[in-house]
Amino acid sequence: MLDWRSFPLPPEAPVRGTCVRVERPEPGLVVLTLDPPHRERTVLDVPLWRDLSIALDAINPDADDRGLVLRGRDPLHFAYGADLDAIEGIEDPSIVKRLTEHVHSVLNRLEDLSRKGMTTVAAVGGPVPGGALELSLACRYVLAADHPSTRLGLPETKLGILPGWGGSHRLPRKIGVPAALTAILTGRLYDVRRASRLGIVDRKTPPEYLDRIANDLAMGRTKARTKKRGILGWLVDRNPLVTALIERRATSESRAKTRGKYPAIETVIPIVVDAPRTGRAAAAAKEADAVSRLATSPECKALVSIFRGSEEAKKSALDDDGNRPAPITHGSVVGAGVMGGAIASLLAERGVETRLADLSAEALDSAGVAHQREIESKRRKRRLQSHEANSALDRFVTTRDLVGLDRSQVVVEAVAERLDVKRAVLTDIARKVSSEALLATNTSSLSVTEIAEGLPNPERVVGLHFFNPVRRMPLVEIIPGERTSEECVRRAAALALALGKTPVVVKDVSGFLVNRVLGPYLDEALRLLEGGVSPGRLEELLLDFGMPMGPLRLLDEVGFDIAAHAARSLHEAYGERMTPSQLLEPCIEEGRLGRKSGFGFYDWSHGGKGKESFHMAGDLTRFREGEELDLLSDADIVDRCVLAMVNEAARCLEEGVVRNAAELDLATVFGMGFAPFRGGLASYANSVGALELVRKLEAIAECEDIRERPGGRAKFEPARMLQNLARDGGRWSSVRSTDTNTPKKSAG
Repeated sequence: MLDWRSFPLPPEAPVRGTCVRVERPEPGLVVLTLDPPHRERTVLDVPLWRDLSIALDAINPDADDRGLVLRGRDPLHFAYGADLDAIEGIEDPSIVKRLTEHVHSVLNRLEDLSRKGMTTVAAVGGPVPGGALELSLACRYVLAADHPSTRLGLPETKLGILPGWGGSHRLPRKIGVPAALTAILTGRLYDVRRASRLGIVDRKTPPEYLDRIANDLAMGRTKARTKKRGILGWLVDRNPLVTALIERRATSESRAKTRGKYPAIETVIPIVVDAPRTGRAAAAAKEADAVSRLATSPECKALVSIFRGSEEAKKSALDDDGNRPAPITHGSVVGAGVMGGAIASLLAERGVETRLADLSAEALDSAGVAHQREIESKRRKRRLQSHEANSALDRFVTTRDLVGLDRSQVVVEAVAERLDVKRAVLTDIARKVSSEALLATNTSSLSVTEIAEGLPNPERVVGLHFFNPVRRMPLVEIIPGERTSEECVRRAAALALALGKTPVVVKDVSGFLVNRVLGPYLDEALRLLEGGVSPGRLEELLLDFGMPMGPLRLLDEVGFDIAAHAARSLHEAYGERMTPSQLLEPCIEEGRLGRKSGFGFYDWSHGGKGKESFHMAGDLTRFREGEELDLLSDADIVDRCVLAMVNEAARCLEEGVVRNAAELDLATVFGMGFAPFRGGLASYANSVGALELVRKLEAIAECEDIRERPGGRAKFEPARMLQNLARDGGRWSSVRSTDTNTPKKSAG
């Protein structure tokens, strides 16, 4: 008998035995239903594992029990994976290890029922991530509800751990080492058709037939066509020479991408590769040892906090009763540039009948070609079925005027970044749409309040700041103006979520949040380059810190003209401490704008058709006005760039630009790519400590080159919030802003 009493229980833990219902609808068939009374969503917490163990005690394959079905509350609600609250709260590796061993014991008993002649079926639907899939893999068959909401996969590496409940050894045995490695290292959640092709799912059925087919499968009245590895199982999965090559290649590629900052990745590779040649007990022991170390690591805690923050952000679309606004079915985008075209394309792909308007026929044609190319690419890769791709193409309509906007529930303005232009366009739009239509401006720097001034029904005007490239960047900043209603903010957040984005509500200030924090970082990189730090060293140090690309390449991607414009706007808004470097100005004058012009800090001119090829430009010595800063240590160079961000982020939090430290972390990771394994800017600052941050900032401010630079000392003077935290020993999560960012309630 397993003893579960020593493990942490969730609040209001249910009565023993109530989380799993045991039913016998016909002789020989046992149906186990996961239905914890203390959870709105089924998660695999200690009470559920305890009660599943109890339920298995009642099954006797040596008597009359011939089939078992493991199901959720309904066909599209199986289980949402492991209890992240427990993972985040456990600090003792020994507890993690013992709990993992207990779970393995339960899953081994479930798996052994098949070995004793029973047919076991996991009837799954809806989200089936992580532990939910690992539970399913312990059954003989995985039967899945064929529905768009059904997604199966093992995303644990994205949380800094590995599939520790059997997934790291059961999945490679089921679908082969190469496919299992891809699934686990990417953390991808597969739709039912893709999961069926891979062999994760043995049979699919419409949701309404899930229970009946599961019962028939368990009792032998119908069959599943299980994918067999056949000869590949011996030539690849069990061949030490081949698997050694696979392991070396996977390890090399992962190190190139992660720079060793994500220990779960390199830990899981040998476990997966060795699984087909390792006994179950030994494989389970490897998993338990690994997950006990990883689950208590700072990387895991940071990544889990980001995941929890992204889940919390979804609540910004809910009203006080927990209801979400009605979905948007008709929308328009005005402005067919790079941003506007991509927003319209995404709307159409996500089920919104979309009109893209622009005066330029050439811009509309380019946007249409880009949309078709994107959809056809997804069709080829089978990420969209043919009927889905055809519908996405049909929903995308272009026009050279504003006729036909009357049915739009939302209009996104994405025209030139000029106040007069945006205001004029929105004024024209407001006359053509209903008074309830959401008017969204995709501005990156202008005041939403000023844009809405003079418009009818200004309470329905909101900023929707998408990041470039639109399809890849997961963040959308939602900016309420002074008169924007709460309902409008919720509708904007719901739209962002429908597009697969993470919404964060920020205050209507210059640069909003992400660009305001990013500005000092990029400026400091330019200052270091001017002062003599070699460009290669600068890029490498920030990459090693965990940024997704070096600051010089980021400037190339943004565009020198756009970066310089943003820097001037920040300077006008915040004064001396935002005094920008002038290094980019001569480049702009000569047409050297970064990637879009083919030349910046990098030379982008050598890419072949369909390929990206670039290298650092050979004339970067022209930007160096001295050499003294090349004597700075690596740590000092990183601190100057990163602490410039931290200091400005502290001011943002104190001023209420963002609601709390968790959303600050989310925005900095999803909007600027701040190192996820560090948990975001606030989490990183907490790990350093306020006292140490203040000490470092004061030391930088006293450096000779900083004192001589206009605005240098002001930039690094510790923010008042940091000084208070250093004095009181507080953390960023305890900060209460001196300002508020509360949108107005709708009239009536």
